[in-house]
Amino acid sequence: MNIGRKPNIYTKKRWNNRMVNIDVIDVAKIIKNQKLFFSTHKTLDTKFRKSQLKTLKRLLKENEELFFDVLKKDLGKSEYESFGSEIAQVLDEIDFALKNLNSWVEKKRVSAAWVSFPSRHYVYSVPYGVAYIIGAWNFPVLLTLTPLVGAIATGNCVILKPSELAQHTSNLLEKLFVKYFDEDYIKVVQGDAEISQQILNEDLDYVFFTGSSRVGKIIMKKAAERLIPVTLELGGKSPCIVDEDANLEISAKRVIFGKMLNTGQACVAPDYLLVHEKIADKFVQLLKERILNIYGNEPLQHEDIGKIINDNHFLRLVKYLTNGEVFHGGQVDKEQLKISPTLLVNVNWSDEVMNEEIFGPILPILTFSNLNDTIDLLNKFEKPLAAYYFSANKKKQEGFIKNLQCGGGMINDTMFHFGNPELPVGGIGNSGLGQYHGKYSFDTFSHKKSIVKKPYYLDLDLRYPPFKNKLKYLRAIFKL
Repeated sequence: MNIGRKPNIYTKKRWNNRMVNIDVIDVAKIIKNQKLFFSTHKTLDTKFRKSQLKTLKRLLKENEELFFDVLKKDLGKSEYESFGSEIAQVLDEIDFALKNLNSWVEKKRVSAAWVSFPSRHYVYSVPYGVAYIIGAWNFPVLLTLTPLVGAIATGNCVILKPSELAQHTSNLLEKLFVKYFDEDYIKVVQGDAEISQQILNEDLDYVFFTGSSRVGKIIMKKAAERLIPVTLELGGKSPCIVDEDANLEISAKRVIFGKMLNTGQACVAPDYLLVHEKIADKFVQLLKERILNIYGNEPLQHEDIGKIINDNHFLRLVKYLTNGEVFHGGQVDKEQLKISPTLLVNVNWSDEVMNEEIFGPILPILTFSNLNDTIDLLNKFEKPLAAYYFSANKKKQEGFIKNLQCGGGMINDTMFHFGNPELPVGGIGNSGLGQYHGKYSFDTFSHKKSIVKKPYYLDLDLRYPPFKNKLKYLRAIFKL
């Protein structure tokens, strides 16, 4: 049921365990207005698309300090991490799109089929219409605006719903988009699952969702009812394997970097660690030393330790500390919603921490003895969004890449594959459906329309009835 929009009317909604005022939203009217805007064909103009990408870039650059402030409030991020892992990544996507958009929008000529000779065959990339993008709370700028870049580049109108859990960032996005963009073109809508359900009940043309597998299934089921195409960027338990021939010192630094970026609240973070039994004791000690070297003996006071997004996630993570044995860390601060970098050893596959995506600064550590057996074991689990392997052996590296089923990953490092617009990002199975970043975002948000252009000359009678006595000629043509 849609709620009619009236001026100066608000409703109470409980977000993050507090009551806040939000505008009453007429979802149907928003979509109707965007479809009218799309029908003007204004978004088909490449110059218009470029101007809107430049506007998005200007929005980010002119309000950088405001983004630093809200990301600090929502997730405890430092300015360095906010810029590097959020703002700069989106700016890079925008620049990449601006550089390549002219070639992306060009119709692509392909080889013609002889049955339609003479003719020319093309593939046109055309926008779907009104796209609905649902952002995630853990990187509330990056994971909301990166798909938006692709939607703008392809000429779609967009309803943008940032996560209600990162409330300060969501408020800022709504405020800024009203200032920088026509709401009939790009509209930020705030709200929880109830608002999202209302939007999904409407006549959308595309849905892009970033979040949990559980919610992703709900989104896909709802979209399927209306045959709306979807992209789902989900998550999962991304394994990190350290083999006996790895450079242990550098590997330890890179594993801790990947685990602690955004305080472990990243869909491509190393979820758990598998260390070869021959070097396990040494490597765990190196991990501990690395944590101490960075965060010291009072890590909860360190400025680069962010906070867990809310009470529920904090309490969920605290429960994991009872699994196995805490080798290092384990300090918690309920008031600040902070948990120190924690290494768990003597963990079993049956433990709760090994059966749910962690999304926090807790790293369970297990051992293995044979890489191939380990890959076979991991392939029996749900396919992760990312996987990481540390080894100096190129043959083993290729075996890991070819044999382990996952969305993507890295050799001898973590996380950075996500930041290259030349590489597609996307899951497989339970970790997602579809891909984006760079040209892959353009392809995701555009329908590939096949067109054949045929002249009037050389109109062969062979194609028309009556077909009597013509089969032999058709057979002869096929033999050619």
